[in-house]
Amino acid sequence: MALPVVLSLPACADYQSTVAPYLHQLAAWPETFFSSVSKPAALHQLYLDTNPLITAIAFAFALAPIFLVVSEVNKNYSQVDRVWSILPTIYNAHFAVYSHLAGIRTARLDAVLILSTLWTTRLTYNYFRKGGYSVGSEDYRWAIVKDYVGPTVMFLFNVVFISLVQSLLLVSITTPTYVLLLTERLALYEGPIKSWNILDTVAFSAILSLIATSFVADQQQWNYHLAKGKYQKTARVPHGWHRAELDRGFLTKGLFAYSRHPNFAAEQGVWVTLYLWSCVATRTSYNWTAVGAIAYLFLFQASTWLTELLSARKYSEYTEYRKQVGKFLPIPGYTHPVFHHYNTKHADGTAAKEEDAAKAGQRYELR
Repeated sequence: MALPVVLSLPACADYQSTVAPYLHQLAAWPETFFSSVSKPAALHQLYLDTNPLITAIAFAFALAPIFLVVSEVNKNYSQVDRVWSILPTIYNAHFAVYSHLAGIRTARLDAVLILSTLWTTRLTYNYFRKGGYSVGSEDYRWAIVKDYVGPTVMFLFNVVFISLVQSLLLVSITTPTYVLLLTERLALYEGPIKSWNILDTVAFSAILSLIATSFVADQQQWNYHLAKGKYQKTARVPHGWHRAELDRGFLTKGLFAYSRHPNFAAEQGVWVTLYLWSCVATRTSYNWTAVGAIAYLFLFQASTWLTELLSARKYSEYTEYRKQVGKFLPIPGYTHPVFHHYNTKHADGTAAKEEDAAKAGQRYELR
């Protein structure tokens, strides 16, 4: 039987009864898959006969060697980055499809898939417009890590973390969807257990708000970098910006006046809220799917630490910004960041033409 028999909502979140009995399927899955790959009917049956969580994990394991080979051949370690925004939605879609095929109620699964698709659309679009899918593009941080640890350690790091752990991480953050799938087996339209209730609406709305926050933060940052790019090319301050803001090199207004990384904060919030949704739906204080959410938080702590280390080296006022604005959440007693080197005469645009001409002259002399 592909799905466990659950007799209560808390049982849906019990690892020993809903996951452990199916781990043996993971070892047998590759052989069974390859023996069925040429037979559509056999593949369909394999899909239904395999626990959906095991299928998702097997797929994540199968991707790891592909990431490894492609990254080593191209010496580009952003292979997982390119599908980061896509894989979680593939897993959530898998759980929803399985529910439909198995005749399980799907209200929660469909809702998660809608949210996940919105999340993918927003993150993929932002990655695309920043050039992430351009040939040869790579996250600049990987080159820095490689220079620091050397090629041998970098290869081992690629084998263990970049290719394997990150692939498993992307399936782990969707494991609450599996728990929600199990709750749907108990759902009755006329009975004590509902397929959808007010708490589901709250969770759905919270995740939707977090995705919207991420979109706003992405757009604010994009607008800033466009303005900074124009300013650096022409020495003219674009409308709506002050010279000091662009000279500073990083965004400090809008959502970035309250959080140094509002998009990262909302990003983490999406998957933490999905985990909490699984807790609420199963009436448990916590469950095993917290592993994915916690691992996601740890990854963002590490990557943000490296990003900020590099930003502090690049921008002279970044250390001051860090003291005044929280990394993810606003600091208690928060006030807008103040930079003592801000030149107030540019606040209303006065003297801008003089400095435009001076900078243009300097650039001309350097040609």
